[in-house]
Amino acid sequence: MLTAKQPKPKKCRVPECGASFVPSRLGQAVCSPACAIIDAPRNQEKARKSLAQVERREIKVRKEKLKSRADHAKEAQAVINRYVRLRDAHLGCISCDKPASWGGQWHCSHFRSVGAAAHLRFNLWNMNKSCSQCNAHLSGNIMVYRPRLVEKIGVEKVQWLECNQELVRHEIPYLKRLKAVFTKKARRLEKRYEEAYSCAAM
Repeated sequence: MLTAKQPKPKKCRVPECGASFVPSRLGQAVCSPACAIIDAPRNQEKARKSLAQVERREIKVRKEKLKSRADHAKEAQAVINRYVRLRDAHLGCISCDKPASWGGQWHCSHFRSVGAAAHLRFNLWNMNKSCSQCNAHLSGNIMVYRPRLVEKIGVEKVQWLECNQELVRHEIPYLKRLKAVFTKKARRLEKRYEEAYSCAAM
């Protein structure tokens, strides 16, 4: 005849007690009613934190549902811009002679602007690291940008960018996927640079 398995002794969760006891019910963490009273505020705090986490998750889900296609496009653009700056970290400005060591702010500059060619806004050939002065104040400084882009990716790709007039609508699932993919790519590049910096500093 099989006998019921006896529960193993546990240590009371109340630090001031710490007595060993055999639980009489599932999930029992304290040895006595007196210790349960001492432990109650802790349980309440855990419950409060758990409830706060659930509420934060629900708020995040609600906010995500309220986002428009333009909101998702803006988020995806920010992530890819970051990736391009990391990809080109070893390069200077695509539109002027500022070297990679320049201490100012770096942007991601579109060869064909988002306003003129929204269908190419996420095309990596169309996106290159630029100094803030060329990108923000000189509208990309295209007269210099173009020949240097030809040097970088080749004349055929540049001409393809210039002639491309496709009609493309970036839908929300695609924008979400784009953001997720390039978030991972950017993190990998950051980790690679951190490891290279650590090795160089040794």
